[in-house]
Amino acid sequence: MFQPRDIKAAMTEFSVAGARVVVVGAARSGVAAARLLATRGAQVVLTEQRRNVGESVTGLQGLGVELELGGHGAQTLDSADLVVLSPGVLPTVAVLDEVRRRRVPIISEIELASRWLQGRIVAVTGTKGKSTTVELIGRMLEAGGSVVLVGGNIGTALSSQVEASTPDMIHVVEVSSFQLELTRTFRPTIAVLLNLHSDHLDRHESYTAYLAAKTRIFANQTASDTLVVNADDPEVLRLTRSSQGRRVAYALTEPIDTGVVVTGDVIVRRSETGEEKLVPLSAVRLLGSHQLSNVLAASTVADLVGVSPRDMTVAVDRFPGLEHVLEPVGEVAGVRFVNDSKATNIEAARRAVESCGDHLVVIMGGRFKGGAFESLQGVFESRADAVIVLGEARERIHEGLGPVVRIVDAVSLHEAVRVAYGLAVPGGTVLLAPGCASLDMFQDYAERGRVFRQAVDGLKEEIEEKREQ
Repeated sequence: MFQPRDIKAAMTEFSVAGARVVVVGAARSGVAAARLLATRGAQVVLTEQRRNVGESVTGLQGLGVELELGGHGAQTLDSADLVVLSPGVLPTVAVLDEVRRRRVPIISEIELASRWLQGRIVAVTGTKGKSTTVELIGRMLEAGGSVVLVGGNIGTALSSQVEASTPDMIHVVEVSSFQLELTRTFRPTIAVLLNLHSDHLDRHESYTAYLAAKTRIFANQTASDTLVVNADDPEVLRLTRSSQGRRVAYALTEPIDTGVVVTGDVIVRRSETGEEKLVPLSAVRLLGSHQLSNVLAASTVADLVGVSPRDMTVAVDRFPGLEHVLEPVGEVAGVRFVNDSKATNIEAARRAVESCGDHLVVIMGGRFKGGAFESLQGVFESRADAVIVLGEARERIHEGLGPVVRIVDAVSLHEAVRVAYGLAVPGGTVLLAPGCASLDMFQDYAERGRVFRQAVDGLKEEIEEKREQ
């Protein structure tokens, strides 16, 4: 039976030539994995629950990939030498039971790709802030002259970057708990753990299981590797005590003797010999203290790689933030609209509210991912005038926040925008901070954010037309 090499073997020696490999899930990661495996000589079956798939899937047949649509057949999986699971597929699905009994390896797409990468890996995980930090690290390293590819959970599957990988390249990779939980040999040169809060409890059986998945990011690191930790997060510090890698800290609020901190109006690297200025705060264009924390994390990595303070500052100054992350999308009659559709958990919603001032009308709801909306009562009572709720989690939000703030129901996001505008005061803000996943009403958080922008644009046009009449 085909058996992938373990961590002691060189990653470039990993071979799938002639092996029967089943890729489960035909979304972006699965398609990229299937394509990569086919080019490396594997006999590939791509199995998908949906019957209707796009050209990116059907086009794989030209590479010899066999498609199984409309379900994952037990016979297909039982004949596998290796199974690669897309992040959206639960590792606990019953059809994998026999695969495990036969001791056939089940790995994630990111684990597969990492075995063939030639360059160094900078990997970033955490409950919130991964995409922003990864994008900013990539921009800083590029400004410093490094050859960089940004990928992973941020949008480009790591498997699609393998053929372009060279020994001098740095792969900056966003990794989620879904991608990490099935890693075996994944070993970043620099791993970054941003923060840890309750999330994805609709997927992981417990918070403990979620944390266990996150800590896989540094599980295979050795003393020659580096782990960047957020010293402001006690959970991060607790869980990384067992790390074999060299720990480098950053902190926005906690006093630390060595690491990257803010002194006055400058981000600096503090060491036993003094402080070196890295980035002035005047260059940071992102909203919120949590976004500033992400800048510290990115600055820490860039400093470790050897990027100059000047190049770091240029990259930060030119970075306005990511789409759907505290993104200003317009103003209507003195009311500001902010899109934080990527705030898909309760802690992210808290940070969004804390970042947008007072007199907020917050649009929330979607598919519940775990956590307690009651924990938001303090910040909502002090900052929010009302909450507009929609989606599957509306009753939970009523129960959690109803005692401290006015709650109004809406059946669609377009309606929610209009209701929120009607309740907002001039100088106030309508904030989309769902605190939930989008999958009950939208394809993903990005679609939800785009619909929010469209609703705001439509409202603005309507108000302007009335003024002209």
